[in-house]
Amino acid sequence: MDQNLGLIWERCLKFMRDNLSASEHEDVKKLEHSFDLLFDRVQPMSLINHNLTLLVPSDFYKEYIEENYLSLLSAALKKNIGKGVKLWYSVMENKPHGLEKPATQNYKGISVQAPKVQEVLPTSVSKNLVNPFVVPGIKKVNIDANLNPNLSFDNFVEGESNKFAYTVAKTIAKRPGATSFNPLFIHGGVGVGKTHLAHAIGLDIKQNLPDKVVLYLSSEKFIQQFVSAAKAQNKTDFGNFYQMVDVLIIDDIQFLSGKAATQDMFFHIFDHLHQNGKQIILTSDKAPADIQDIQERIVSRFKWGLSAEVKSPDFDTRKKIIVDKLHRDGIVLKDDMVDFLAGEVKSNVRELIGVINSVIAHSMISKSDLSLDLLKETINKIAANQKKTINIPYIQEVVCEYFGIQREQLLSKTRKREIALPRQLAMYFAKEYTNATFTKIGEEMGGKDHSTVMYACETIRDVSKIDKELKKYLKEIKDKIFE
Repeated sequence: MDQNLGLIWERCLKFMRDNLSASEHEDVKKLEHSFDLLFDRVQPMSLINHNLTLLVPSDFYKEYIEENYLSLLSAALKKNIGKGVKLWYSVMENKPHGLEKPATQNYKGISVQAPKVQEVLPTSVSKNLVNPFVVPGIKKVNIDANLNPNLSFDNFVEGESNKFAYTVAKTIAKRPGATSFNPLFIHGGVGVGKTHLAHAIGLDIKQNLPDKVVLYLSSEKFIQQFVSAAKAQNKTDFGNFYQMVDVLIIDDIQFLSGKAATQDMFFHIFDHLHQNGKQIILTSDKAPADIQDIQERIVSRFKWGLSAEVKSPDFDTRKKIIVDKLHRDGIVLKDDMVDFLAGEVKSNVRELIGVINSVIAHSMISKSDLSLDLLKETINKIAANQKKTINIPYIQEVVCEYFGIQREQLLSKTRKREIALPRQLAMYFAKEYTNATFTKIGEEMGGKDHSTVMYACETIRDVSKIDKELKKYLKEIKDKIFE
C-alpha cells in the first residue's frame, strides 16, 4: 500500500472516530465498538483519479459500511481528499489453489458525490461524451438531477399570489413537454417560491416518470461549465450532453445577461430540446422583456410557452404559510398570534420563514411559552438587526476578528488551512446573508474565480453536517454577524 494513501486513510479513520458521537445512531457506544472491529479489517488499496478502492473481507463488510457509516465516510473523504470521490470495494474471494494472495472481486460503492444518478446511453454522440457534472463515463453518462427533496409540491403553500403558477406547474409535471406551456418561465421577486416550484415539478416528474432525465442547475453553474468546456475545446460535447436531457430546469436565467457566447450555446440547446418535445423550465427575477443584454431571439423563445408571475404572498397566504410551517415543527399558535406575524412580515416567503424560525429559537432559548408579547419582542429585535448593513466587507471583518487574522491574509492566495478555512466561511456567509452573486463574492475575496466560491459554499454546507468543530464555527460566527 502506498505510504501517502495510508496516511490519508488514517486521517479519515480519525475523523470518523472523532465524529461518531455526532451520529444519530441510538447506541453510540455500540457504534464505536463495531467501528473498531469493522475497520480493523478494512484496508485502502488504491486512490487513482479520485477513485478510492477499499479491500474488505466479504460482502457483509461492504453492506455494513454503506448502511451504517456511509455519511461519516463521505464527510471524511471529502475533507481529506476532496469533492467527488468515488468509492469502490474489492471483496476477497476464496483463495484458489496456487495463489499466494486472496483473489478479489470489485464492486462499486455509493458515490460520495451523488447517491442517486440517472443513466442514459449516448446515441448519436461520442461514447466518451463530456459530462460537465462528473468524470466522463465510457459506456453511460451519469446525470444527477440536483433536486432538493424538501422542495416538493406537498411542502408548497398555494395562495392567490402563486395560484396560477402552481396550477400550471402541476399540469406540466403530469405531461412534461406535451403541453403548450413550453418553456415555462416563472418570474417574481426574491424569496417568493420560484425555485421551490421548479424543484417541485422536477421531483414530481421523477416520481411518476422515472425514465425521464431531469436536470436542475443555476445559470451560474451553466455559465461556469460552458467556460470550462470552451477552454478545453469541448463545446460540441457540452452541447450534446444537454441535448440528452428530457426536462431542463435553469434557475435565475437572468444571469445570462451580457454573456454572449454562453447565450449562443443556450440558444442551440433550447432549440434542440424544444423541437424534440423536451420540457424547459426557467426562473428569473424579471419578466422576459425586462432582462437586459440578452439576445432578442432568446427573449422571443422565452415567450413561446407561458410566462407565470409569482407575487409576494398576500395576508391570507402568509397565514397559511405560518400555520403550515409551525405544524410541521409541532407548534400551534393562537389565531391572534398568527394574525400578528402575518401582518408584520409582508415582503416574501423566505423572510417570513426566517422570522418564524427566529421566534421558535427565541422561545427555546428563553424557555418560555410562545406569547403575543414574545412575538412582538422578537420582531423588534429582528427589525433592529436588519438596520445593520450586512455586506461582504462586514462579514470579512467579523470572520477575521473571530479567527484573529488580518484581512490581507483572508484575501491572499495562500492555501494554508488556518487561512483557507476562514476564507471559505467568509464566502459561505457572504452567499447566505447578502444578495451578491458568486462572481461578485469572488471579486471581493481577492479576485477569486466564481467556481472557487461555489466550491467553498458546497464544502462548508456538506462538511458542517458531520463536523462538530465546523458546526461550532458556523453558530458562533453567525451570532457575531447578527450581534
